[in-house]
Amino acid sequence: MAINIDTSAFTEEAYELLGELEESLLALEESPTDDEIIGRVFRAMHTIKGSGAMFGFDEVSKFTHEVETVFDLARNKTIPVTKVLIDLTLAARDHIRSMLDSADSGEVVDQIKALEIIEGLRKLASNQDDSEYDEVANQEDETAQQLSEEASEPQLFRIRFKPHLEIFSNGTNPLLLLGELKELGEARIIANYDDLPELENLDPEQCHTSWEIFLTTSEGENAIRDVFIFVDDDCHISIRNLEDQNDIDSEPQKLGDILVKSGDISTNVLEKAIKPLGHRLVDSGDVTPSIINAALEEQNAVREKREQKKKSEPTSSIRVTAEKLDNLVDLVGELVTVQARLNQISSSRENSDLQLITEEIERLTGELRDNTMSIRMLAIGSTFNKFKRLVRDLSKDLGKQVEMSTEGAETELDKNVIDQLNDSLVHIIRNSIDHGIESPEERLAKGKPAEGTIHLAAIHSGASVLIRVDDDGAGLDPDLLRQKAIAKGFIASDSELSDKEAYQLILGAGFSMAKSVTNVSGRGVGMDVVRRSIENLRGSIDISSTLGKGTSFTLKLPLTLAIIEGLLIKVGEEVYVIPLANVEECVELSAASINSSHSNDVINVRDEIVPYIRLRDRFDVEGERPAIEQIIISNVNENRVGFVVDDVIGQHQTVIKSLGKNFDHSSEFSGATILGDGSVALILDLREMVRYVEYAEIRGTL
Repeated sequence: MAINIDTSAFTEEAYELLGELEESLLALEESPTDDEIIGRVFRAMHTIKGSGAMFGFDEVSKFTHEVETVFDLARNKTIPVTKVLIDLTLAARDHIRSMLDSADSGEVVDQIKALEIIEGLRKLASNQDDSEYDEVANQEDETAQQLSEEASEPQLFRIRFKPHLEIFSNGTNPLLLLGELKELGEARIIANYDDLPELENLDPEQCHTSWEIFLTTSEGENAIRDVFIFVDDDCHISIRNLEDQNDIDSEPQKLGDILVKSGDISTNVLEKAIKPLGHRLVDSGDVTPSIINAALEEQNAVREKREQKKKSEPTSSIRVTAEKLDNLVDLVGELVTVQARLNQISSSRENSDLQLITEEIERLTGELRDNTMSIRMLAIGSTFNKFKRLVRDLSKDLGKQVEMSTEGAETELDKNVIDQLNDSLVHIIRNSIDHGIESPEERLAKGKPAEGTIHLAAIHSGASVLIRVDDDGAGLDPDLLRQKAIAKGFIASDSELSDKEAYQLILGAGFSMAKSVTNVSGRGVGMDVVRRSIENLRGSIDISSTLGKGTSFTLKLPLTLAIIEGLLIKVGEEVYVIPLANVEECVELSAASINSSHSNDVINVRDEIVPYIRLRDRFDVEGERPAIEQIIISNVNENRVGFVVDDVIGQHQTVIKSLGKNFDHSSEFSGATILGDGSVALILDLREMVRYVEYAEIRGTL
């Protein structure tokens, strides 16, 4: 009877391993002598090869074996890690992915490419000819099964090494043996001086010390015994595999159980002991402090090994459609709104039972909110890492030297947003390398380093996330952009555009500054795609540039639905929300403070002058101001700025709703939320508010 094997588990794991393989190879290119990275590359390929054979992907296994064999030579220092080896291995990685893709799509894999890669790898096999290379490969084949059968996971051993008194007489140094044990893995060594005699009776030619060693190694018990093979008759050796006794998978053993199992005390002695056990046994003279310390060390070692094993164990997962997650997030948002309503009703009634229930519902809603939001959130660092390969290959094709750096890789975004961002970032990076960064010769002539830089950064900004792509290239020339736009008929010849508006021209459909059409750019389709993609996410693109120094693209992505902690404030009769993450502190603004600043919109906060914006004036609110107003201090664009409000109501869980296209002109509001009483409160975007005020002041001086 045929057995149907589900290969989805293998392909999913293989794609993850290929991602790790690419990341490791790019890191290895920067540190070609790093044994740890070489080991990561080898293990990734070894796992793909072994799993591929298990699930019937014989061609994948066979091809990967060729690459693995060469990297085994590099791991053993037989051949060096060179740029050629990295290039071939990256090409091999791409070919393995093509073979995995073809299993689903049915497309034919380029076998000629595979043969070229294998031939190139064989030539790199040191100075060995093909027959010697084949011999190495065959030997690896013979040992592959044996290696897979051996426990690759390190095991925890407890070793008791007690040399005989006369061990020095045959020239043996116990410390050298302990050093050999350290080479097998991670070792903890405890010396036992209980048998050390008084100074007047001490014979310096005798060994009175014994050792307890806790060794974590993947070499096995035989390798440990080989260390003592020549002194087996001159010492007492006891080796216990603590994992064989199920000590790792269960709770750590109690101190008394360890002492009994080690033979240091009897069960009767244990029964007579009273907590704390260690101190009681030492006081009774049944064991020495050194023995207790060794037992405690075993307990700690087992506990740590158990925790490490828990962390390394794969967690189970299920696949859920994005639609179901969207519905879940919507329901949680509604639940938060209802919970706020319940909290308001509870606070207005003196009912202790209702208040207890409200507090419990608030706690559960908070946990549900945090867990639900985290399900869809992914760190953008994994996306940033994918672009390292793009920068490497593209700069090589264009004959340029470019290094990529990242910042804010831990910033989390909705998975759907990240997926849609990928193509936009690819277009921007390709244009930055092709149009922005100059050739090494041009850069040196301008006094720049030969190597250009691309910097990717992710920054939280209130209810938005800013994704920045900076380069240190030639920058954008606004005059040339205007001339090109006029020549193409995009703008009238008498149009007056600011530099900022001129930069935005490159986002127009069909606009290109390339002098010739290449396989990278020149057809005027890339940046238009970026603009439309970001607009579909209800985001915006800001471009800034300095001629000769570089260009910066900033993608601002508002959250269409998110739950954040907000600060409720009141201006006149209206209630607004400020994201709590933007709030540094709140201070009072009295009439005396206003008079001391001669009615200038500044306040002295602990000997620091902080300018402020009065929201009553900004929103044209009529009526008398309170005698004492409140200032919300925030950090905006690296500067402390205050926002004057009538009153601070308090903290509030805020469900952010998008405002819709009718409010596109209101950039100072990033969204709205529904309060507990059913009313709507606008969410302030403090950065945009500061930008508007600065722009208004500049226009007022013109």
